[in-house]
Amino acid sequence: MFGRLMAEKLSEHFGQQFYIENIGGAGGNIGTGRAVKAAADGYTLLLTANNHIINPLLYESVPYDAFKDFESVTLAVSFPTALSVNPLVPAQTVTELVALVRATPGKYSFASAGVGTPSHLLGERFRQKLNLDLVHVPYNGSGPATAAVIAGDTPVCFAALTAAAPLAQAGRVRVLATMSNTRSRALPEVPTITEAGYAGLDGEGWDGIFVPAGTPQQIVKLLGDEIRNIVTLPDVQARIEALGFLAVGAPSKVFAKELANESATWREVIRAAGLKMQ
Repeated sequence: MFGRLMAEKLSEHFGQQFYIENIGGAGGNIGTGRAVKAAADGYTLLLTANNHIINPLLYESVPYDAFKDFESVTLAVSFPTALSVNPLVPAQTVTELVALVRATPGKYSFASAGVGTPSHLLGERFRQKLNLDLVHVPYNGSGPATAAVIAGDTPVCFAALTAAAPLAQAGRVRVLATMSNTRSRALPEVPTITEAGYAGLDGEGWDGIFVPAGTPQQIVKLLGDEIRNIVTLPDVQARIEALGFLAVGAPSKVFAKELANESATWREVIRAAGLKMQ
């Protein structure tokens, strides 16, 4: 949805049609593998998410090097993950949830949007750093993961706030914290994980734009400047917020530094959890 919005606005600005190729499969590896073979001329852009740097750490083999094969253009938007519980769970805060899990080891499990997704890794880091006996239950997306919490199949959930917010507003789940560094406009009363007393466990999902390595810097700058301008337009911001995203528009060098930091963080989490995918 965000890609279609960007294509529409970029087409308007440059006077040439931008086309979307949705290439799914293998957690994004197939589409990224196609993009890495494209000419470095600015005519092929890759829109992808955190899996761009997670997959090389998670899979035995991927068809690209996240840092050598691509030039970062901009981190366009971010979206928070929610730490939610079933309303019957007797915990009103993150501290109460931690105490509850420690008091009943092996009883509680947490749902995520799937193995290796940002929501899974945020939950795994939460479990590791706090030494909690929590079993991971992967689902095929944030919607099914949140639905499992409503049904009581899994009492705890780490999933995109876009799925949790409307259910929290309806009283069907209880969001204890957002795994982000700022509060969500959708649930402004919900504290961040740092405000809840657990600094260093935050992290956000994002959508970023890349081009093949070797693309001329003037083209990288042109594309980055235009996309950053687009995400600040009032009509675009309204549509972005309706999707549960937050406009960022981080410059290329800032984005590249964030990628390196995030890769180091998830490398340690994945290693400690012994995660590996074919």
